[in-house]
Amino acid sequence: MSQNILVLDEGTTSTRAMLFTPEGACVGTSQRELTQHYPQSGWVEHCPHEIWERTRDCAAEMIARAGGPERIAAIGITNQRETVVAWDKASGEPLTRAIVWQDRRTEPFCMALREAGHEAEVQARTGLLLDPYFSGTKMRWMLDNVPEVRAAAERGTLAFGTVESWLTFKLSGGAHITDASNASRTLLMDLAAPGFDAGLCDLIGVPMNALPQVTDMAGALAATESALFGRAIPITGLVGDQQAATIGQACLAPGETKATYGTGAFVLANRGSAIPRSTNRLLGTVLTQLGGERIYAIEGSVFVAGSLVQWLRDSLGIVEVASQTEELARSIPDSGGVVIVPALSGLGAPHWRADARGVIAGLSFSSGKAQLARAALEAMAHQTYDLARAFAADGAEWQTLRIDGGMSANNWMAQDLADVLGVPVERPAFVETTALGAAMLAATGAGLYPALGSAAAAMRGQAMRFEPAMADAVRDERLARWQHALRAA
Repeated sequence: MSQNILVLDEGTTSTRAMLFTPEGACVGTSQRELTQHYPQSGWVEHCPHEIWERTRDCAAEMIARAGGPERIAAIGITNQRETVVAWDKASGEPLTRAIVWQDRRTEPFCMALREAGHEAEVQARTGLLLDPYFSGTKMRWMLDNVPEVRAAAERGTLAFGTVESWLTFKLSGGAHITDASNASRTLLMDLAAPGFDAGLCDLIGVPMNALPQVTDMAGALAATESALFGRAIPITGLVGDQQAATIGQACLAPGETKATYGTGAFVLANRGSAIPRSTNRLLGTVLTQLGGERIYAIEGSVFVAGSLVQWLRDSLGIVEVASQTEELARSIPDSGGVVIVPALSGLGAPHWRADARGVIAGLSFSSGKAQLARAALEAMAHQTYDLARAFAADGAEWQTLRIDGGMSANNWMAQDLADVLGVPVERPAFVETTALGAAMLAATGAGLYPALGSAAAAMRGQAMRFEPAMADAVRDERLARWQHALRAA
């Protein structure tokens, strides 16, 4: 029997199934786009049926590629963390569209909780802030606004879950579980407790009997129904996408830090077994839970990264494909004073301003496609710099930054990050470290490696290093223009 690992990577814009060897080589990928629904300003939704069906089809393709289900040792699932699905436990059918992590509709409810003085206690217990980003307020909105969800709650058949929970339920024929990394993003779990918290559930207004069981992130978690793929395949890894990328980058020792540049940008620094307590508007979260033991991370989340380039492509027609931004950025010596503040869905850490909107500053008649493309890439370094200052103030100063995600393939951007941050930047040869981290967990959970550290050491591969080379005066001038534009957002 071959020991291939099947990873289901549930992103914001697409779903993928990826086939890995135990050595960490990706030997096959099947991908399907997900339809983005925008019913009104600030709302973002997905169809749970579509998520399931396209994921199942991608998985079936990779199982066939491997030579059949007997050649799959284990499945690992990673997902866009805060997106919420509601379904009926009895029928197995979704009750409404999924509310995506980017969605901002619950800001009035979050504001009411903040004004009532709850945020300090919530942050102390969950590591999170009262922001629409997190799952719990999305669940409450569904209960208040979707009659089918409320009716299922009254019947006792309501199931809430993030996307890995929804997929595990469908794959297994009924297992209702979530891993600790995803549970820690709900506002409903105390970081010091093993499961969801009754007091937090009461505060947000979510019935505990609708929530999944919180599990380890690796082990014998569930198994697929035999009829689905021709054999019961163990599901041995579950993990939120940013934790997965941190694991995939082998940031397993305290202080090691990664940044993922995908639809958004997310920085996580390993903080060991101590629960993080940020005083600088950063988040505390579970990095790993194995054998009931937790390692924590401090996190900064930026809402708009690759989606800014997507907007330049789809809405403005500045580029035809995202990779053209690198050529345009290299074609000019600087942005000509153009600065973009990409607050298209508010500002995340460390600002946490749901009301902020995007700004393009410094335009002149000489501004063209190249200046806008370069300013868009420069915005990644500017946003990351703001996070770096907050991390340092919380005692987690970066010595090196390990980057990944689709945007990190841009060499110009990687060098710009090193220049603006003033620290070396490392990028692995295989930048899809989210999927790789899920594969590491699944391999560990299936017993292919004795521990996660040994899986990471064997599977990570080589990295390229970018050293800072920007003059201090240039950096200071860039950052001054960024701060000026930021005040207008």
